[in-house]
Amino acid sequence: MTPTLFVVVALIAFLFQFMSVSMGLGYGTVLTPVLLIIGFAPLQVVPAVLSSHFVGGVIGGVAHHRLGNINLDFRRDDRLMKERLRGLVYIPRSPDAKVVFILAICGVIGALVGVFCAINIPKLALETYIGVMVLMIGILIFVRRRQEDTISWKRLIGIGLLGSFNKGISGGGYIAVVTGAQIISGREVKSSVGSTTVAVTFASVVSFLGYVLIKGDIYWALVAAASIGSVIAAPFAVRMVKRIGVKRLKLVIGIATSLLGALTIAKAFFF
Repeated sequence: MTPTLFVVVALIAFLFQFMSVSMGLGYGTVLTPVLLIIGFAPLQVVPAVLSSHFVGGVIGGVAHHRLGNINLDFRRDDRLMKERLRGLVYIPRSPDAKVVFILAICGVIGALVGVFCAINIPKLALETYIGVMVLMIGILIFVRRRQEDTISWKRLIGIGLLGSFNKGISGGGYIAVVTGAQIISGREVKSSVGSTTVAVTFASVVSFLGYVLIKGDIYWALVAAASIGSVIAAPFAVRMVKRIGVKRLKLVIGIATSLLGALTIAKAFFF
């Protein structure tokens, strides 16, 4: 890792983390193939993407909360507990915190399964599957951008498991899937972006620790370069979310997610 290459990686990570935190696009879905094209090995790239997404997600999540894009009230919802669950389980108070809590639990489960399955799925099949899924979500966001639905918590669990499995197995395929599916399910667009920024940290850190335990030999210079770019980008991206109108943001996310899916499919077959 030369100093020049270190700076280049940090700048690339900055750009993709900015897109991820501001528009819900796929940080790992885009950064992973770019780093592979530069010449890094897959088992060097995926842990670096995961760790940098974790630190950038933490900074971005805190910034989303402070600027009011999401409300992360993790105090226990005693009223709901007494009415429905008789105090046996923990449920956070605010809707955004509930979404993050559900996605975090799903993230741990799905990410671990994804890490252990990583060596058994052909790369072409995996990239095609993620590309088609992201493309379809982007099209649905665009088509249904003026519709208002009620969020389904069961659907949210499925979304969390699927996205975190993608994250664990490839380093990508989480942000675009989970953000887009929340918007389709009826969540407000800024809340979807902010909640996903926080929730992805759980899937990322569990996946990264899985690679540390299984592989052991982590390319820490690449981890550092990607993490620096990711951390610097996060607060700037959150401010952009705060300023953009909801309708325009949903349109941008729909178009950008569709393009990301199409590019992922094209990369699988032509690059």
